[in-house]
Amino acid sequence: MATPNYSYEKRQRELAKKRKAEEKRQKKVQRPEDGPSDDTSEGDSAPQPPGTPPAPPAG
Repeated sequence: MATPNYSYEKRQRELAKKRKAEEKRQKKVQRPEDGPSDDTSEGDSAPQPPGTPPAPPAG
């Protein structure tokens, strides 16, 4: 029976970790180019330019 090659498995894990870290770094670099993501959207209201008075509440 063949013995496990632990050094090969370790090398593969290290390469996978490096690959994942590089992908994460690439995403981090690309994020500012796309602009800040605004996840605090309120309903169907569109973003208003500065200096625009807020719309009166419906009711």
